[in-house]
Amino acid sequence: MNAVYAGSFDCYTNGHHDIVKKAAVLFDRLYIVIAVNSEKRRRYPAEQMQAAIASTLQDDGLTNCTVCIHDGVVADFCIENDIGYTIRGLRNRMDYDYEENIAAVNKLIAPNLETVYFRADNNGISSSLIAELSKYRKDFSGLVPPAVNELLLRCESD
Repeated sequence: MNAVYAGSFDCYTNGHHDIVKKAAVLFDRLYIVIAVNSEKRRRYPAEQMQAAIASTLQDDGLTNCTVCIHDGVVADFCIENDIGYTIRGLRNRMDYDYEENIAAVNKLIAPNLETVYFRADNNGISSSLIAELSKYRKDFSGLVPPAVNELLLRCESD
């Protein structure tokens, strides 16, 4: 069984990584897909985030995980790669309501695509929180994996 965990991952947090570790145990292959929306400006380059996530996966021995960048509909990525499950993380009830709408749209595009929800152990972390801390030069190192922390600090200094 293959699954995809897609998001902007702008930036990839310890909460995201917690979900990846949980999903990697259940699925033969897990694709972490950086979904790029050409109409939105990223804070951190997708290719550099891809490398930081790949380094994090390697550090944790998650050999059944692959990081990809995709510009398009995630359900199409799933169809093209014979993926039957999409992984979504939940922090609260608002996330659930939002994700259920996405799952319904995915079902319209790919009727056999199932959505599996995970809760991160550290569910108070968000990419926007990291961005806010970064903006004010506050320490966020405990909220992101080390390779991502290095990337964010590098981007901050540019």
